[in-house]
Amino acid sequence: MRPMPVRGPRGARTVRHRGGHTGAMPAFAAGLVVFATSAAVLVLEILAARLLAPYVGVTLQTYTGIIGTVLAGIAVGSWYGGRLADRVDPRRLLGPMVLIGGVLALAAVPAVTFFGSALAGGGGPLVIIILSLAGFFAPAAVLSAVTPTVVKLQLASLDETGEVVGRLSALGTAGAIFGTFATGFLLVAAWPSRPIVVGLGGLLVLGGLGLWWWLAPQREQFPAPLVMLAVVAGGLALLLPSPCDFESAYFCARVDAAEDRDSGRVLVLDRLRHSYVDLDDPRHLGFGYTQVFADVIDASTAPREPVAALHIGGGGFSMPRYLAAERPGSDSLVLELDPMLVAVARNELGLQTGPDLRVETGDARLGVAAQPAARWDVVIGDAFGGLAVPWHLTTAEFVHDVRATLRPGGVYMINVIDFPPSRFARAEAATLAAVFDHVALVAPLRRILGAEGGNFVLVGSDAPIDAEAIRREIDARGGDEEVVTGSRYEEFVGSARVLTDDHAPVDQLLTPHPQ
Repeated sequence: MRPMPVRGPRGARTVRHRGGHTGAMPAFAAGLVVFATSAAVLVLEILAARLLAPYVGVTLQTYTGIIGTVLAGIAVGSWYGGRLADRVDPRRLLGPMVLIGGVLALAAVPAVTFFGSALAGGGGPLVIIILSLAGFFAPAAVLSAVTPTVVKLQLASLDETGEVVGRLSALGTAGAIFGTFATGFLLVAAWPSRPIVVGLGGLLVLGGLGLWWWLAPQREQFPAPLVMLAVVAGGLALLLPSPCDFESAYFCARVDAAEDRDSGRVLVLDRLRHSYVDLDDPRHLGFGYTQVFADVIDASTAPREPVAALHIGGGGFSMPRYLAAERPGSDSLVLELDPMLVAVARNELGLQTGPDLRVETGDARLGVAAQPAARWDVVIGDAFGGLAVPWHLTTAEFVHDVRATLRPGGVYMINVIDFPPSRFARAEAATLAAVFDHVALVAPLRRILGAEGGNFVLVGSDAPIDAEAIRREIDARGGDEEVVTGSRYEEFVGSARVLTDDHAPVDQLLTPHPQ
């Protein structure tokens, strides 16, 4: 069968080819464009969590809002892109479409920065969705419109629709997989989020210009306004101040000077003041909940004697440094997820590791499971992702693993943050009570009564907990915390359910802000 002539790019005469394309764009090039733009959408989706984290934290709700928003953009872009390609010559559409997608990708950083700063202190699903829409809906929609445009450009006849659509859909999915793996495993480990977004946007702009030059009819003018917008958006993305001094795959971190002491430093992770460190005096504990940790240790062990302590979460390494100074000879092992935080603690907060203060990086759930039985006098839980303890470190199964590592009479303490009605704190209290023979809650009375929110320290042990000894330690330092045990502890728990690996909706239970 003789090929039929059609008009190709730049006015050239091409032919319809068998195999499902018109010749205006070779099949390989069409597949590459679909692959690349689909990958770009997933790169932006994954980086969205890091860009939003300084303003809303990183929780299940954060990921839910981002994924839902990007999926909505993909749906709108796929629908409207196909509709537009039926009405406008796709040769005129494709280059500007990719170019605009690049401009919008570059604009995501200043958009999130502006709205995030304006909504600072807010939280919850509404703020997450607003920030996701501001930064990522539009680029996802425009880049997702590329696939139906390329399909239209490739189709020679309805007889080949299934082959063309199937091939390009498969390549789009492959691109999305590639973007996911490349970002999660490689890019975020090598560079901060903003340079990755700027680099991605720049590549899309260059790709759009190349497609415009190749496909657009000669009468089309150079898209100078779009190029200027790209330059402005990219410049803003690079020049706007970042809320992070340090950034990793897990956290946006900065170190602030403390207000009460010249030698005091506060480690801020995303939007949470995580740790207080006194560079000159590690025995000074600046946060109330760390003082409670020290009170419980002093009440449960011989005064100033060394202890063996397992720390779940390092952060600023306040407690292991405190034990090393206050109880010389103590053996501390810290399980820290993020190697970047270990480097920050060493370089900015005076951490010195050695035989008596060791760090293992990796997930604490696996780290605890690998510990020898009856190894530790004290286990301290102080791991957070945003305001929430990671759910898999809250369950009865995990607490059973912690219990197995404790020596007879050993103590497990966990710090949780919650606000009225304190559903998460109550559920975690129920969980400890389901595992340990003896439990206690230590927090200010107004917090226990539900009049305010903040830190709660929960204590579990198979040996009786000396509540009076803990109270004496609190009184000696002038603290205002109450020690709740027995029926008062049960009253605090109320009808809260035990958290398990099958059901631990921590993000949904936690109230992030006062009502």
